[in-house]
Amino acid sequence: MIEMGKSCRLRVASLVDFGAYLDAWSLGEILLPNKFVPSDLQPDDSIDVFLYFDSEDRPVATTRMPKAQVGEFAYLEVLDTSEYGAFLNWGLDKDLLVPFAEQHRPMEVGHAYIVYLYVDIRDKRIVASSKIDKFLDDDKPHNFEARQPVDIIVANSTDLGFKAIVDNTHWGVLYTNEVFERLSFGQSKKAFIKRVREDRKIDLILQGGKDTRDGNEKTIEDYLHAHNGFAAVHDKSSPELISRTFGISKGAFKKTIGRMYKQKRITIGKDGIRLVE
Repeated sequence: MIEMGKSCRLRVASLVDFGAYLDAWSLGEILLPNKFVPSDLQPDDSIDVFLYFDSEDRPVATTRMPKAQVGEFAYLEVLDTSEYGAFLNWGLDKDLLVPFAEQHRPMEVGHAYIVYLYVDIRDKRIVASSKIDKFLDDDKPHNFEARQPVDIIVANSTDLGFKAIVDNTHWGVLYTNEVFERLSFGQSKKAFIKRVREDRKIDLILQGGKDTRDGNEKTIEDYLHAHNGFAAVHDKSSPELISRTFGISKGAFKKTIGRMYKQKRITIGKDGIRLVE
């Protein structure tokens, strides 16, 4: 389905002096201005574009891709304010409006905020809101499963750890004692579903899956190569020392060195671990 505020691949209906008209199906023909038209583009070719409204609120296409699309959350900086609201940098010629009524608190130029992008039904404009809770329905059913990879945006901190937006649909929690890196507000990351609780709330973890396992092994191996093949860290070391040395949890460290030991890549002694030559 072709929608305003989203990227799509469209067929070139015709070329004109000022650009190319693209066949957007139910939306009609939409102009791709000349500055975005590749020199070799021909009628009936297909091209990847993003659809939005220009400064005169006319549908228009661009080959530039914004920092976020309709239906997504993003951490965007305020470029200007006016009597209508705040204007955010989302990577396109026309800045993104957050009306005053959609500001969780008054927005300031130079500051960045997590916002949700949507099409205003009344004005038929793409706008954003920093009142993010109303776009996250934790009572809505979901199909998340343990160990599933997800995209998250770190939203705020709590007594338990960090609240994060999961795949643009639900809240999830990262627990402080399972985070071994510095996280910042608005940061986008890859994470994994640790578990879905009985109340369907979502617990997250940053480590999991084969890519993370391989990454942990590489981290330890690189450290050993850089320190004459030895690290004064072992499975009885404190979680703080392990995190400070390798940036991973004690549980992940123990599993990783266990695999590396079985593969005869390291030895494990009372004083630490060593690379096998």
